[in-house]
Amino acid sequence: MTATVPPPLRRPFGGFVLAALVCAAFLAALAWAPPAAAHATLTESDPAEGSVVARAPDAVTLTFTEDVAVSDDAVRVLDPRGERVDEGGAKQPESGTVSVALRPGIADGTYTVTWQAVSADSHPIAGAFTFSVGAPSETTVVLPGQVVGGGTVGLLYDVARYAAYAGFTLLVGGTAFVLLCWRDGASARPVRRVVVTGWVTLFVATLALLLLRSPYTTGGAVADALDLGGMREVLETKTGSALVSRLVLLGAAALFVTVLFGAFTRPRPAAERRDLLFGLCLGGGVVAAGLGGTWAMSEHASTGLQPGVAMPLDVVHLLCVAAWLGGLATLAAVLRWGPALPRSAAHAFSRLAFVSVLLLVATGLYQSWRQVGSWSALTGTDYGRLLVVKVLLIAVLVGAAARSRRWTARLGEAARAPSPAPRGGDGAGNDTGNDTEDDAANSAGDDVTPERARQLARQRAAVAAARRRRDLDADVPRAALRRSVLAEAAVAVVLLAVTTALTGTQPARTEAAAAAEAEAGPVRLSVPFDTGGPDGRGTATLELAPGRSGENTLDLRTDVAAEEVRVALTLPSRDIGPLTVTPERADAAGRVWTATGVRLPLAGEWEVAVTVRTSDIDQVTEKKTLRIG
Repeated sequence: MTATVPPPLRRPFGGFVLAALVCAAFLAALAWAPPAAAHATLTESDPAEGSVVARAPDAVTLTFTEDVAVSDDAVRVLDPRGERVDEGGAKQPESGTVSVALRPGIADGTYTVTWQAVSADSHPIAGAFTFSVGAPSETTVVLPGQVVGGGTVGLLYDVARYAAYAGFTLLVGGTAFVLLCWRDGASARPVRRVVVTGWVTLFVATLALLLLRSPYTTGGAVADALDLGGMREVLETKTGSALVSRLVLLGAAALFVTVLFGAFTRPRPAAERRDLLFGLCLGGGVVAAGLGGTWAMSEHASTGLQPGVAMPLDVVHLLCVAAWLGGLATLAAVLRWGPALPRSAAHAFSRLAFVSVLLLVATGLYQSWRQVGSWSALTGTDYGRLLVVKVLLIAVLVGAAARSRRWTARLGEAARAPSPAPRGGDGAGNDTGNDTEDDAANSAGDDVTPERARQLARQRAAVAAARRRRDLDADVPRAALRRSVLAEAAVAVVLLAVTTALTGTQPARTEAAAAAEAEAGPVRLSVPFDTGGPDGRGTATLELAPGRSGENTLDLRTDVAAEEVRVALTLPSRDIGPLTVTPERADAAGRVWTATGVRLPLAGEWEVAVTVRTSDIDQVTEKKTLRIG
């Protein structure tokens, strides 16, 4: 009899070409990304940071790039001695604006404002700044070192987030492997263990996220996880609702898994089994999409550009990740501990993985187009660098998967049916020990003690398992496929960690925009003047912050005393102005003048006319141009 020689293993050039195309398409998408927003940032405040106002304001107002969620105690205003002067709790008069009232009649000095909020994409943000009434003063306020989202609570929260993604991947991917690739695998113990481990991991991680959410967003301690007041506030937020919905869906998933590994494995007529399979596929798809939606409704996809498109695509992205990586983990478990895998099942998973990768790349390109948007943001932000690492890992995984597909094609026809299980086994190479123990007792005689019989049973089970492993290792394509799949699974673990880190990182476009604004800073202009009277010659230094279109704060200082100062701004190119601003005196000497709420509608070259009056009759107006970004 002539042995059949398997076809030669071709080099997986196609896989590497596909991996290269993944990277190229991702990079090309960055050239056409419009503005997007996520991870709210503070754009302005009233009073402005570092400003000196002539009289105490009635309230402190903060303006963010997007809507934020705040608690009553989210904004605190502290006097120079560290005593709170705010009252009434934080209010939100309009979207993206937070305001807190101040006690009337507060004294002059430097005040510190500390604030905490939660972005629409569920991530906590915080900050602090100072302003002065009358004149700056010394302050004893020391800001706390613990920041929201950090410390032990932040570490535990990040671990729970990773565990939640891993659990979802195993639960959905293992189930998809059974329903779409290997229906007889519902009886295999390794498959059951993967799916049940995924369910338990996701349930425990979701419960931990719900308990840790309050201290995570407020900068509290681990013990604050048991605070019922904080838990009640969390349940009223979008993230809290998403986590509770996930727990409810996990209850439905538990019923689904029970049917899949129970009723579905029992012998039944073909028509009845087909109907049950259809119900499991339909119900499982709905539950899986619902679980994926709990992430989409509370994270990056729910804010910024095109949320109505981004959220469904984010669910598809998560399901593709789960089908690919979770199925890969299930395949690795079966190859390592399960019965002989049918060739048809390996081919079916290869097709499922290929389709998943295609959809994963398409949805990932959209996410990159939406969240990055420029080469500088790609290389100059944490989000961009993590995204590059993720793309490279996917490329490596695609290349490894291409090699696994070659070994899958070489699986022998003998692998179509499971190998006979050892006597007393469960069909998955796991000896139950009952029949083996009876055989050991019978073969050794009636005088064998129960302990000795159990020892002999364990020895025979070990010998049977070793023989089975030798048989499996003798199948070269199967052994090579097992090693290749295990290598893919190792890369997938790292890929999942990078993906988890991405969901907790400020999107590149938002970070780059905030950095550009901070780098631009306020604009300054020096205007020499001479009113013609005694001590009438000097220089007026004008500063507009933040120095861009929209609302600004004007600060003007003169090196000689002035009785009155006025500023007029004109944009000749658009025929706007003059916009007259009358700053208020901020010091007794008449050298510091401030004005808030200076609204400039457009960017461009503005003409600034500064009028200085040093006495009842000595006055002059000087003009200069100023670039507003």
